[in-house]
Amino acid sequence: MPVGLIVLSAAPVIAGAARVAELTSGATVTQDNARFFASPVPVLVHIFSVTLYCLLGAFQFARGLRRRRPAWHRTTGRLLVPCGLAAALSGLWMTLFYPRPPSDGELLTGFRLVFGSAMVGCIVLGFAAIRRRDIARHRAWMARGYAIGLGAGTQVLTHLPWILLAGQPRGLGRALLMLAGWLINLAVTEWALRKGPTKPTPSLGLTEPRVGALAS
Repeated sequence: MPVGLIVLSAAPVIAGAARVAELTSGATVTQDNARFFASPVPVLVHIFSVTLYCLLGAFQFARGLRRRRPAWHRTTGRLLVPCGLAAALSGLWMTLFYPRPPSDGELLTGFRLVFGSAMVGCIVLGFAAIRRRDIARHRAWMARGYAIGLGAGTQVLTHLPWILLAGQPRGLGRALLMLAGWLINLAVTEWALRKGPTKPTPSLGLTEPRVGALAS
């Protein structure tokens, strides 16, 4: 499962690495990248936090690793919570304060604000649940937050057929393709959270839903 999630993360992670290289190598400023050169800190925070959140977070869905190395799971979780919050909050900042690209409309701006805020909410609720020792709700909320964070990977797949058939989407079409990526991830996550059978976790004495089918 971690391998599948990492593969789904590959396209946005590679695109983020290319953006970092562009910003640090003195590349030519164009209409598409001028906003990043004018204020590079938010996009750099976003890229580094999202990369760590998606790649390291994939291993949180390895049930065997959680059972064998519970301390590793907890330590990694303490790192992933601030990474996830930084990723979501920097995304919200860029949505609100960066000039809007020509291909994006007000509807997509609204979607980004909704899902960015939802990601923050899921991570906060997941953290609050584990502080109460509510394992089931902790896993559910963290899985939802990860699903939103991994939306960029699925959005590559929703955009690809449109690009091949009609070129780069703009306006309403682009907004709906972006929305589809987030909704697909959340729908698969909800299906996985509700799908049985559950399996007992010997180390905790609790049942564990089979989460993490995001890569399907």
